[in-house]
Order: sequence, then structure tokens, then C-alpha cells
Amino acid sequence: MKSKEIMDTIKMVSEQKLDIRTITMGISLFDCIDSDGKKARQKIYDKLTSSAKDLVKVANQIEREYGIPIVNKRISVTPISMIAAASDDKDYVAYAKTMDQAAKAVGVDLIGGFTSLVQKGFQKGDHTLIKSLPEALTETSRVCGSVNIGSTKAGINLDAVKTMGSTIKKIENIDPVSCMNLVVFCNAVEDNPFMAGAFHGVSEADKIINVGISGPGVVKRALEKVKGQSIDVVSETIKKTAFKVTRMGQFVGNITSKRLGVPFGIVDLSLAPTPYPGDSVAEILEEIGLDSVGAPGTTAALALLNDAVKKGGIMACEHVGGLSGAFIPVSEDEGMIRAANNGNLRIEKLEAMTAVCSVGLDMIAVPGDTSADSISGMIADEAGIGMINNKTTAVRVIPAKGKKVGDTIEFGGIFGSAPVMPINTKSPSRFIQRGGHIPAPIHSFKN
Repeated sequence: MKSKEIMDTIKMVSEQKLDIRTITMGISLFDCIDSDGKKARQKIYDKLTSSAKDLVKVANQIEREYGIPIVNKRISVTPISMIAAASDDKDYVAYAKTMDQAAKAVGVDLIGGFTSLVQKGFQKGDHTLIKSLPEALTETSRVCGSVNIGSTKAGINLDAVKTMGSTIKKIENIDPVSCMNLVVFCNAVEDNPFMAGAFHGVSEADKIINVGISGPGVVKRALEKVKGQSIDVVSETIKKTAFKVTRMGQFVGNITSKRLGVPFGIVDLSLAPTPYPGDSVAEILEEIGLDSVGAPGTTAALALLNDAVKKGGIMACEHVGGLSGAFIPVSEDEGMIRAANNGNLRIEKLEAMTAVCSVGLDMIAVPGDTSADSISGMIADEAGIGMINNKTTAVRVIPAKGKKVGDTIEFGGIFGSAPVMPINTKSPSRFIQRGGHIPAPIHSFKN
């Protein structure tokens, strides 16, 4: 970083809520595989605690030295369904507890990778992991899980879609808040540093450092300076701002990598909001010219924002990956919460918006009496958008047990609170219960 860049960064941190949302160490567990589950779990604990023992210390040093807030320190691991399948264990809850214990031992906030990849079908470990999800996520405090049920190349596993709807309902019956630790993907990526969907992909190095940046407040402040100017100026302003934010992410990633002796992977240049004032993607869209997020024109404005962020970020860093775009989680964005409470933002509009931004229906609370098949229908819709558009989409939905539309469910901290949103009450059951496999689209056959 040059001196001017450092001064710009200091200003963005102090005045515009810029932060590093996460430093995530990815760790391969393939060398921990053992037919004896107890031995495998001991190997996992030993590798995690030895590999990440200095992660939090180094991140805290960088915060103090450079004045750059690093909100979360995290670990992602190889999908546990692959690691545990070598054993004869009847459930994988003990693996989740081992991950949780290791995360606590090294002081990280979250650990991801209680994961299964079933876009084309189930293997032994996949069935066992998915069956274990309700107990695994409700009996641990830092473990996050994910299941990939579709892809552009493979199509959509409708049997898995059906299973995940009922799995989410089972988690709700134990502890609805734990639903926020589970995400269902189409086209999941291997180098995502953000939770709940982070896992360490099979093509990654043994250990890697990935960085997730933030910065909605920085973008909004930049746009305040170009009020009334053409949309071309808006796009150029966002690109230039994203360039600066991404350079900071690369700077922090390189320093972390060097100090830990772990290769630097990618910067995920997603705009990740928080529920705190001034740190909202919704407010960026309103600064572009909408009375409220959800108004006609919202999807177009979000498409502009997402594209400009990517263009600016790719110019700033040669290693961009993960999800990289604008997140629109309802509970984690003050502007989204306000729009949902005012009735200006509904799930159908959010679904349209997910076609042009990162991920999908994220951190959305629905009435507690929402059926498993209706949740599966939401998952299928998002997977359809991802599959056809060759992009990552996902659903992280929280059925709010005992609550109805207009009520609120509290998560705390950067996870905020979610207003319970109405959903279409017509049933998709006959569609979901068919099961089987939705074929890959024609444009997937590129070889």
C-alpha cells in the first residue's frame, strides 16, 4: 500500500465503517481420515488447533498496528461428509462437537464445513451428515453447516431439496435461531470465506487464508458526493470505491499470510452489511435514487451495484474469488429491515433481486407454521435461478417457531433481528414430493 492509499483507508475506517468482515483460514482434513471415528476426530482436533493456533493473535496484531477492524476470525474445513464417511459412525454429531471444541480452543468466532455436496446424488456420508444436522447445529455454538443441492453442470437434486425443507423444520423445533447456521446452496464455491456457507474445497491447498471485506458505508458516502449526476458517474464512483476497499483486503490478506506462513488465497469483495446505521446495502440503492429498497427499479439498481463492485475489485486484486458481490440479508441490513417492516420489500421482490447479486434469500424469517414443502419450494426457486444463470444462489431461512407475520426474531450482534415476512400460502407439495432430478440446462453442455 502507498501512503495515500493508507491515509484513504484510515479515513474510510474512522468515518465510513469500513472493516475486514472476516479472515478465514481454510484447512484440509483429508489427512485426518480414519476408519476409526474416534481416531479421526482426534486427528481433526489436533490439526485444527495446531494450524490455527496463531490466527486470532495475528489478526489482533494487524488490527492494532494498522487500525483496520477485523470483525471475525474463522475456520473452514473440508466437507465433513467426505471425511467421516470412512468410519462406521451412525451419526456425525461428534464430529461437529470436535469442530466446536477446536474453534473454542483457538478462539475463532465460527467454523464452517459441516457440509455435504449432493448436487448429483447422495453417498453414505451425505445421508448421515444431513440426518445429523439438527442435533449438530443446536448442540454446538460455533459450527456452521451447508448443503449444495444443485449446480449448472449437474441440475437440481429434488430429493435433496425435499430433505432440506424437513431438516430446517427439525432444527426449528429444537432451536429456531440455529437455522441461521445452515445454508442450502446451488453452485457453491470452494473458497468462500463467509458463513454459514464456508467450506474448504477439495481443489484448495492444504491450508489457505481467504479474506472477506465489507464497506457498504464507504460506497454510500462516495455516492453522496455525486447526487443528481448520471448513472454512468454512479457506476464509475462505485468502481473506484470498490478498488480502494479491495486493495485493503488484499493488503490485510498478504500480511496475514506472511505472518502465519500460510498461502494467501482470495479476497471476497462482497459488500456485507450489518444492522448498524450507515452500513447498509439498502441505503446504497436508495442513494442511487429509490424512495425505498423494493420499489420498481430496485433490481436494476442492484445489478448496477453488483457489476461495478466486481469491476473495481478485479482491477484491485489479482486473486478475487468467493462470492464477490452485494449481500442482501434481511436481518443484517438496517435498510432491508426497515423496508420489510414498512411492507415495501417482500420475499417475491427479494427473489428477483437475487438473480443479480450475491447468494440469495439470506437471513429471512418466515412464520413458524410455514410447511417443510414451502421451505423446499423456496430452496428450489433459488436453485433454479442459480442453475439457469450459472451463479451461486442459496437459502438461509429461519422459520420463527410460535411467531407470525409482523413479529420479530432476535439474533444479536452483526446478525441483527429479522421481521417475520409473509410467504405465499399456496402449497408446492405435489411438485416437491415428486422427487427425482431436475436436469441440467442445455447451456451447461459446453465441452
